[in-house]
Amino acid sequence: MTKKKKISIFIFIILTIVCVVLLWPNSCPFIKQGLTRLGFFKPDVETSVEKTAPTVTEEQVSEYTPVSASFMDSDNKPINTADLKGKVVFINFWATWCPPCRAEMPSIEKLYKKFENNDQIVFLIVEIENDVDGTKKFLSEQKLSLPIFYPNSEIPSAWLGGSIPTTVILDKTGKIAVRKEGMYDYSTKEVEEFIANLINNAS
Repeated sequence: MTKKKKISIFIFIILTIVCVVLLWPNSCPFIKQGLTRLGFFKPDVETSVEKTAPTVTEEQVSEYTPVSASFMDSDNKPINTADLKGKVVFINFWATWCPPCRAEMPSIEKLYKKFENNDQIVFLIVEIENDVDGTKKFLSEQKLSLPIFYPNSEIPSAWLGGSIPTTVILDKTGKIAVRKEGMYDYSTKEVEEFIANLINNAS
């Protein structure tokens, strides 16, 4: 086999893998991580961020019974979502190497600032790979004040599948009010009103 033909086969294999990753939303994060570092997975962050409010049907909500998980903050203080009943919980799963995760962080920061002094909502920004140093560097560079956490137990599959970023918003009973995979604009008025309605819901 000639060298030129070997190169053509190699390029074909790489392109096939890239297509599978981009078209299969539940593809393994470590595959995307590798492709990102090789320069193959670089989404257009300006055009791919969604602007409409997240929605979920009653049927979808009823599929998820309340589950819980434990997380650790940067001071190694644990927090369990089971202890947050009665509050709305905003959980974002991300990783420092993930471009879409990093791209949506400023919009999450804006949302967080809107509710920062409201004790009826808790924000858990979960870096899933425990990259403490990378997280500190990213927050410093972007001038973000988000409350960062790291996994302290197994993350329920109902919350996190195989792709990031993924955001889950729990209502006051601990049930999923919305679950969003992929990059999203959380700074919109629609999202703010959606969360405000959850907070004002007495149930």
